[in-house]
Amino acid sequence: MLVEFNTISEEAKVWIYQANRSFSETELEEIKAKLADFITQWTAHGSDLQASFEIKYKRFIIIAVDQDTQAATGCSIDASVRFIQQLEKDYNVDLMDKMNVSYKQGEYIAYKDLKDFRKMAKDNAVTGKTIVFNNLVTTKADFLENWEVPASESWHGRFLN
Repeated sequence: MLVEFNTISEEAKVWIYQANRSFSETELEEIKAKLADFITQWTAHGSDLQASFEIKYKRFIIIAVDQDTQAATGCSIDASVRFIQQLEKDYNVDLMDKMNVSYKQGEYIAYKDLKDFRKMAKDNAVTGKTIVFNNLVTTKADFLENWEVPASESWHGRFLN
């Protein structure tokens, strides 16, 4: 069952998929429709999942499931991964590579592989104040509080001088 993101529980489980590029307005509308269709039909052991999604900065797909209503199971999580993999194919975009880093440069969202980010940190091109996206958050509350943070407050901080 699709619900509004702002109404889903703070304890809801979240998965964040970052794209290696921004989506166009046309792509965003298509992806939102596909996400709505997928979530409307998404089940775990035959029971509807109370779930939602958001797309941030034309680049991040956030899927949330209220685990108190009906927990996502291995099969339902696999279904969501297959859905994301299909989006990758449909839009020729990388959404599953967790070894890349997105961060803010002013209002622009930059995307680098981890090796390049580490080099930038070593060269002081990014600092502890650089806003990074911590895609390892696991709950909606964590997403709201700890997703978009200074690098010094995230796992990214280990690469800073």
